[in-house]
Amino acid sequence: MDLSASATPAPSGVSFGPWLFGPRIDLAVFGGSALVALGLVAAARGLGLSPGPLPEWGWLVLVLGIDVAHVHSTLFRTYLDGEELRRHPYRYALVPLAVYLVGVALYAHGSLTFWRVLAYVALFHFVRQQVGWVAVYRARSSLRGGLDRIIDDGAVYLATLYPVLHWHANLPDTRFAWFLAGDFVDGSSLLEPWVGPVKWLWAGWLALFFARQLAVGLSRGTWAVGKSVVVATTAAVWYVGIVATNSDFDFTVTNVIVHGVPYIALLWAYARARRREAPSRLGSHIAGAGFGAFLSLLLLIAFLEEWAWDELVWQERSWLFGDAGTTLGAVALALVVPLLALPQATHYALDGILWRRGDTRTRPAQRAALGFEP
Repeated sequence: MDLSASATPAPSGVSFGPWLFGPRIDLAVFGGSALVALGLVAAARGLGLSPGPLPEWGWLVLVLGIDVAHVHSTLFRTYLDGEELRRHPYRYALVPLAVYLVGVALYAHGSLTFWRVLAYVALFHFVRQQVGWVAVYRARSSLRGGLDRIIDDGAVYLATLYPVLHWHANLPDTRFAWFLAGDFVDGSSLLEPWVGPVKWLWAGWLALFFARQLAVGLSRGTWAVGKSVVVATTAAVWYVGIVATNSDFDFTVTNVIVHGVPYIALLWAYARARRREAPSRLGSHIAGAGFGAFLSLLLLIAFLEEWAWDELVWQERSWLFGDAGTTLGAVALALVVPLLALPQATHYALDGILWRRGDTRTRPAQRAALGFEP
């Protein structure tokens, strides 16, 4: 297996790369998604929609259409593939069972306990996804040494965790939450003194990262555009969505688009590659019908999930789901809420397993989806 970097050569001998999906798609899903998110923030400010709560159309497009939908795209890597299920039967049976039982125990302790744990797991998942993108770019380049890993990882962790630190230090004045109000721990009294020093570290480390990319580009003629775009857009959207603004709309826009769109692109790339090697599986039949069929399935499942949430728990959107007036008791909620959250929680758990180096080495479709030679 050739794991050498693929780059786009220029006539002068300068190269740009490596790329995951190709230069146009990489720039679109990473850079384009960030530009759309930041553009929406600016437009909302100009139209007077922000600061303020997320409007219903925003919930429909961003939460249902991207955030919830991207969770279910993992099905094309897992439960829609009979061969994959036979390869790891215990993984795909026991992980959701364990996640559900832990969820029930947490909710039985208290609903806030459940949502707080889920919020921090989600935060970890969002941070690690950005670290993962950069790690794949690094693995496909000629710079895979310890120095570059330290610089790369430090840049992504600071790009994400400095805003999170700022968030926790200013929690009483924050107008947005991850899932619901109070799900993050108020650390303002302890963390506020650290915000200034960590901001300097954040700025310095990002400067170090881009200085390293510049030095490599000038000395070797290879410009890691894709990796640089991921780091730059991560720093920009996390800063704007959390530090520079204080709005549920701004946070949701910057949080959801840059996380969900690249993941959907990855799973679409995987589904297409998997179809070429296993055309008879269910996921391959759906992928064979085109991206529209792939996306339509995700949106349908996302709609059904949100219908169940609204019917059984939230009862907030009768304009979309109707008003059945279902009321569940405390015991029923302790069983139902973790069940409804199971796709999301299982996605978090499996995502930390599926895309590791071991699975990538043994699955040609995964190597192809991540840009490695099959």
